[in-house]
Amino acid sequence: MRDLNYQLKQLCHRNRDGSYATQAKRMDHLMLFANQLYDLGFRGMKPRSLKQKHVDALVKDWLRQELAVGTIKNRMAVLRWWAEKTDRRNVVAGSNAYYGIPDRQFVTNTSKAKEVDTQDLERISDPYVRMSLELQQAFGLRREEAIKFSPSFADRGDHIMLKSTWTKGGKEREVPIRTDEQREVLKRAHQLASNGSLKPSERNYVQQLRVYERQTANAGLSKLHGLRHAYAQARYEELTGWKAPAAGGPVSKALSPGQKVMDRQARRTISQELGHIRLQISGVYLGN
Repeated sequence: MRDLNYQLKQLCHRNRDGSYATQAKRMDHLMLFANQLYDLGFRGMKPRSLKQKHVDALVKDWLRQELAVGTIKNRMAVLRWWAEKTDRRNVVAGSNAYYGIPDRQFVTNTSKAKEVDTQDLERISDPYVRMSLELQQAFGLRREEAIKFSPSFADRGDHIMLKSTWTKGGKEREVPIRTDEQREVLKRAHQLASNGSLKPSERNYVQQLRVYERQTANAGLSKLHGLRHAYAQARYEELTGWKAPAAGGPVSKALSPGQKVMDRQARRTISQELGHIRLQISGVYLGN
């Protein structure tokens, strides 16, 4: 292992900010940065060697690769973490615009909905990963929520309750159980997990996350956040009676005053079920 990779790992071990998932993602990003810097010709670096030229080179390379804006912004956050922990804050500009990183385009009327079918699930050999995917699809859960999910705690009869320790932002939330299909998924989750969660007892969350990532990649499954988009769009049609704009339904300005009231109520409900505070975020899933 190169010195920079090793020393960045040690930096992470000494600074355990955030959840286990956040720590694991940060570590992955830092290993990627170290490898990219080596490939870009910067050899013999240490964590405190970080300079503006290194940041400029990394960002230029990411822009050249035409990575998604959200991906680049996430990487910039980790770069700033690195700089902060090594007392090198001034080497990373406070504004992403300084590097020519465009604003993220949150709302489009192009659907990002995704579904997994029986054939997709059959390519997943780990039963816990398979069950997590089914829960993501049935209830619009985030990946972390579906891995940490404990059916014996969550199942409240007419709704599921998500623990604060499972959720992004650390807030409990409820998601209704509305269909026979959801009830069937929960039944199988109970059978698999019993009184535990959707990771085997011999693995911690980060280890199961790695299994999830490897198995879904090997099965050719990607952009699984799209399962939440599909949940949101199906829920919108159920609540309003018409399709969401992202799914081919009418845009907001084409709705009657009465329909606009229903639209807003539906968006508020869906935002709560997905675990978002800001109503505007519903546009990411539903369009405008």
